[in-house]
Formats: sequence, C-alpha cells, structure tokens
Amino acid sequence: MSVLTRDEAQTRARLLDVHHYAVELDLTTGDETFDSTTLIRFTARTPGDTFVELKPVALRSATLDGTPLDPAALTENRLPLTGLTEGEHELRIDASMRYSRTGEGMHRFTDPTDGESYVYTQLFMEDVQRVFAAFDQPDLKAVFELTVTAPEGWSVLTNTVTEQQEDGRWTSAPTQLLSTYFVAVAAGPWHSVRTEHAGLPFGIHCRRSLAPYLDADADELLDITKALFDRYHEKFTEPYPFDSYDQAFVPEFNAGAMENPGLVTFRDEFVYRSAVTDTERQTRAMVIAHEMAHMWFGDLVTLRWWDDIWLNESFAEYMGYQTLNEACSDRFPDTWIDFGVTRKAWGSDADQRPSTHPVAPDPDAVPDTASALLNFDGISYAKGASALRQLVAWLGEKDFLAGINTHFQRHRFGNATLADFIDNLASATDRDVHGWAEQWLRTTGVDKLTPRITGEGQHLRLAVDRDGSRPHRIAVEIYDRDASAALVLRERRELDVPQQEPAELTGPHPALVLLNGEDLTYAKVRFDETSLETVLRSLSRIPNALTRAVVWNALRDMVRDGELEPVAYLETALAHLPEETELAVVQGVLGFARTYVADRYVTAEDRPAALGTIHAIARDLLRRTEDGDSPGLRLTAVRTLIDSATTPDKIASWLDEGTVHGGPELDPELRWRILARLAVLGATDEAAVEAELARDPSASGQEGAARCRASLPTAEAKEAAWASMFTSDDLSNYLFTATAHGFWQPEQSDLTAEYVTRFYEDAPALAGRRGPAIAEAAGRYAFPAFAIDADSLAKGEASLTDPTLTPALHRKLVDQLDDLARALKVRG
Repeated sequence: MSVLTRDEAQTRARLLDVHHYAVELDLTTGDETFDSTTLIRFTARTPGDTFVELKPVALRSATLDGTPLDPAALTENRLPLTGLTEGEHELRIDASMRYSRTGEGMHRFTDPTDGESYVYTQLFMEDVQRVFAAFDQPDLKAVFELTVTAPEGWSVLTNTVTEQQEDGRWTSAPTQLLSTYFVAVAAGPWHSVRTEHAGLPFGIHCRRSLAPYLDADADELLDITKALFDRYHEKFTEPYPFDSYDQAFVPEFNAGAMENPGLVTFRDEFVYRSAVTDTERQTRAMVIAHEMAHMWFGDLVTLRWWDDIWLNESFAEYMGYQTLNEACSDRFPDTWIDFGVTRKAWGSDADQRPSTHPVAPDPDAVPDTASALLNFDGISYAKGASALRQLVAWLGEKDFLAGINTHFQRHRFGNATLADFIDNLASATDRDVHGWAEQWLRTTGVDKLTPRITGEGQHLRLAVDRDGSRPHRIAVEIYDRDASAALVLRERRELDVPQQEPAELTGPHPALVLLNGEDLTYAKVRFDETSLETVLRSLSRIPNALTRAVVWNALRDMVRDGELEPVAYLETALAHLPEETELAVVQGVLGFARTYVADRYVTAEDRPAALGTIHAIARDLLRRTEDGDSPGLRLTAVRTLIDSATTPDKIASWLDEGTVHGGPELDPELRWRILARLAVLGATDEAAVEAELARDPSASGQEGAARCRASLPTAEAKEAAWASMFTSDDLSNYLFTATAHGFWQPEQSDLTAEYVTRFYEDAPALAGRRGPAIAEAAGRYAFPAFAIDADSLAKGEASLTDPTLTPALHRKLVDQLDDLARALKVRG
C-alpha cells in the first residue's frame, strides 16, 4: 500500500477544494463484504493531476465528470485522476469493500451470546479508504451525507441525526465541514437509551446482550456527560458545533475511544458487566471528558498534518482530567491523583526510550502517514498533558483559556498548526509563550529535580539542582514531624527553577522536602538524604493523597533508574500501602509491583519472595476491608491475591465455592481471572476451561477461554496458541491479544524458551499480512517480555535489521527491547 507523504498532501491541498461527499453503504450483501458508492464534488484551482484513495475488494466502476475511468488503473490504494481542468468536478466510485476483523475500517462482530451482528467504522489515519473513496488527508475538509442500507431490525448511527426511510434505508443530515477520518457509522440491533440536553438529542448505545449493564449505569453515564457538556460551555465561548451527541460502546475496539463528531465510539468494556472500582469508573468518566474535549480541539479545529497530533491528544488529555475534576468533584474528588500514578508514568517511560520524540515533533520527522502513526504514544498524550498543566501553572488559567478561545474563533471548522496555537496563546499574555514552547514542546527527555539544603541550625537555604534544560514552576512542600511522628506541613511555596538564588528556609532542618508537591510539572523528583529516610519510614503519614502519589512516582522512577532496590520498593509498599486511603494510589503501586518488580526487575530466584510480599500486602488490605466499607479496595486486594498466588489451593476453593470468604461473590471477571492463574500454575485443564465457557459464552468469555488455553503449561497448548496467533489469520484483534496475554508466563520460561527465537522469525510476516493493529498487538502482547537475559536481548536487537519489519512492529520492538535492557540493568 502507498502511504501518503506530507509533500503529496501539501501538493494536493494546493490543487483541490473538496466540497461534498455523498456516500451510500449497503450492509446487506453478506458477512464478508459490503457495497460502497461515493460521489465527491470538488474544485481544481488549476489544471493538474492527483489521485483518490480506496482499498476495495473490487472496484466496479469509476467516472470523472461522467467519463469512465479504467478500474485497472487502481494501483495499491490509489486511483489516478489525470488531466484535471480548472473548475468543478464530480467523481463517482462504486466498489465492494471488505469487513475488518482487526478494528480498522468497517469492523464486523457477531456476538456469541445471541448471534447478533454489529458493524462500526474506525477511519483514523488511512482507514477511511477501507470504507469509501476519499481524498484522505485532514486538511481537505468537506460536508458528508451518508445513506446506509441495513438489515431489518438494525438501527444506524452516524455523525448527525439519522432517519429511517420507508425503503429501509437510513439517511443522515449533512455534517459540518469534517476531515475524512472523522466520518462515523455504527449499525446493528443496538440497545439505546436516549434523552435530550441543552436542546440536543443525546444517546448511549450498546449491543443487546449488554443492555442490562448499560441500563444499570445509564443515569451515571448521562449525568456525567451532561455535567461535562455544561462545564465545557462555561470554559469555551464557542458552543458545541454539531447537531447531536451519541456515545456508542462498540465491540473489539482497538483504542479507548474515538472522537467522531456527534458519534463518539468507546470500547464496550466500559459497559461493566462485573464489579469495578471507583477509580475504574473515574477512568471511564475521564475518557468521556477527553472525547468531548475533542469536539472543539480536533473536530472543530483540526490539525493540518499529523506532526501536530499532540494538539488533539495533549489538549484533550489535559482538559479531560481538569474538566472532570471541576464538573464532577463530588463523584471524583481529585482526578489528578490517577493521572499522576498511571498516565504520567506512561508518558515518562516513553520519553526515556530510544523512540522518544518531542511533544511537537519537527515536521521533517513526520514525512508520511506511516511515521505519523508511531507518535500515538504516552508522549503525545500524557507528557503533552503534563506540559499543558505546567503551562497553565506558569501562564494562569484565565490567560490560557482566553488564548484557547481565540484559537477556536480564528480556526473554527478549519485546520491549524502548532504555530497558530502558540500565536493564539501569546495573544492573551505578555509572557514569552513562543520561548516556552521551544523549551517544552520541541525537546525530549525528562528533567530531574533534586533538593539541596545548605547552612546550619535555623539558617538553612534550599537549592534545587536541575538535570535538564526546561524551566519549571513547582510547588515545594516542607514537612516536620509532630509528637506522634506524623508529618505536618510547615509551609508550601512556589519556586521557579532554575532559581535566581537559593530559597531561605525558616526553622530547623525539615523531615521532608518534597519538590513538585501538587504535581504541576513534568520531571523526575529526587530526595535529599534526610527526606528519603523519612519517605521510606513514614510515607503513609503524609496527609495529602496527591503528595503521596508524587512520592510513590519518585520511588518508582528510582527503581527504574537503578537508584532503589526493587526489594526496598516492595518493603516500602508492605509497610505503607495497607494504610493508604486513596484507591488510585493502591492500584498504581500494586500494578507496578506485580507487573514490573515481580515479573521483570527481580531475578527468577527472588521472584517467589517478591510475590509473597505482594500477596502479604493484598492479604493485609483484605483484612482491613472486612467491614465492607471499601468495596473497591477489597476488590483490588482480591484481584492481587489471585494474580500473585503461588499455590492453587486458596483461589481454587474460591472458584469452587463461587465467593471469597467475606465477599465478594465471584462475577465472570473474577472467575476467569482465577481460572487463568490456575492454568499458569498447572492446576486446571481444557475440560475446566470448556465448562467455564459454557457458563459464560459471551465475547468476554471467549477471550477468557483463549487466555486460559494459552496459559496451560503443556507443549501442546503452547503450540496450538502459537499457531492460532502466527499461522492462522482467523483470530480477531481481541482474541489475538487474549491469546498473547496467556502465552508468556514467568513460571513457564523453560516451556516457552524455544518461542523466543520463533517470535523474531514469525512476527514480521504476521505484521506484514495483517496490518498495523495486529502488528501493534504482536509487538506489545506477544513479545517475549519475560525472557530477560542477554541472549534474548541480542536476538531482539539483531531482528531490528530485518528489512521486512513494518514501521509499527519496528517501533514496538525498539520500545520492548529498551525495557528488556532496563530490566537487565535493574537486576544487575
């Protein structure tokens, strides 16, 4: 397939004005393909040649201004349009297109629970070409009108209000000017809950088998949606720009969600059919807030080229957390704690790998769509959001929002660049926003800030040593111990780093000096000797949860950088986590302890002891929650006890009895979790997996069974799982991921040793065959991450010279191998 280059896009944008798409889709032609007819009206500013993109099963016909074009002229995904004259033109394309099973283009899914089928589009980057013909680049916006013929009993959702006609077709109202990748269709026998807010139709939708679970949460989902909608209208002077607001929870979705104007699509795991914690509900609410922010930043004002994708994602990430914090503070008191523990770590980890890039990369670094796809990572989302939070701390929210609103006003329904964005921010302040942007958005890496206390007695001075180059506005918190050994805040002050001169401290040497107390900047934080001793002894005595989150993140960074022994981290967690009241902190610390410390950073010989410590933490949390007052904390403890079990007896008894003693009763998620761990431990078999699947034949059950089968410690099970992933192309994206999750287990390293070499042999061909989504899944989940030795690293590094590696797989391997090398260093 030919990828679109930046130069080609600029050339085509100079030649064409695209006005209108009339797209007709027929979804009644079978389970494998659908019919797609597109009529595009556009103007050529001057005579010239160009092309339109599509990826059909069969191109039946193409006409330009009534003159037939040769379908055989279609080369890969491009149909040439030569000899265009200046003026208006009409292009008509009639094609048969293939449904996707990998979440790209028009994805088709059949629900194993009831046999009902659903289709939905995901047209990001280049995938509109899998559904209809298009001049596929973000700066050729147009009006879209869709007509969809669907099977009887289906309903059709699109970007705009859609009506069913007498002939069974569904027609959508004309859209506003949209980029091609924002067009959306979701069709099937949806279960829908509809309401109206601010004079607009609102709706939430899911497949029928999930209807009871959606109905149970409908009030929460709609209340959050309305509160966010109202809060954005208080912040933004530009009103919501579309005619409706639908949210569809769709199956086998690759991303968390997609900001299609008027029809946001979410992965339907957000329709909870098993118990979840309040932190997980907060995550769902934040995704709703994130996607709604895109209605303005991304949809109303769109990037001109993919080098500015951070303008979409960083803004929506920052605004999602901040606006949820404001609009739903009674339900979610401090969303920034979860951001600091989970999202921010995602960004800083990515920023320390060889594949790092600036938040706003140089345009030359994104020459085509293939390279652009690689930048959808923790840097474009979390680091960028951290940078914007620091900008707000430095600039002030009033001036920040004034600049944002100027940006919307100047570029509404158009395209904008980083330069436009910075100019508009600068128009609202006398601060040097351009200089700030160069230092923050055009550089890579994570600065490190360390306190240094000098002087004696009551005459102390605080200096902040900076390893890095960015300016920082930080909050410094100074703590003393009281008579009960609790930590008490002596003072909080804001400092600019680098400092003009050290800051004067009043009083005796503090027990703890914490830089970045409110987590306002993006930097690693370290401690002076006294503060580190205090942290390790008294972390749970710090009164503020966000402060504790900053401290835990610092300890996490120290482990990753080889400055704190992994065992010391686990001992600190054992001492303080059972007293932690903030669920997001508990989940974040346990997640890092289990996934990284126990599985990667300690040696195989030390791993049982590490799992034992994690098990002890979870057991303490379980005891603490016996009164039933903290169901989310108890659920977290139960999950951790299951995942860290080294013997099967206890969790097997829970499965047999259908409950944990003292609660909770086992729902499907917990049952599959237990069975997967029993499979790893060799304490179950295929017959038990089949029995559980008969009990839960849902899509989630199918994924649970795939994971369990791949986890069984037999040569036959491993070979069958490998063949299903790398030989057969039958697995959907979700079943591939579930199988990969089960395959590699630290306890089974001898059994899977031969597959380390096979991964590097088989993955390139798989990625080339099945495309970027499966390439990403293979690199992320099927990679031999637990083969932590010099030989595995050498094999991986040698594989990077393979010329057949696709960009998506190459990028994932670079990241995974860097993590592997880091694990080796931490062990050393």
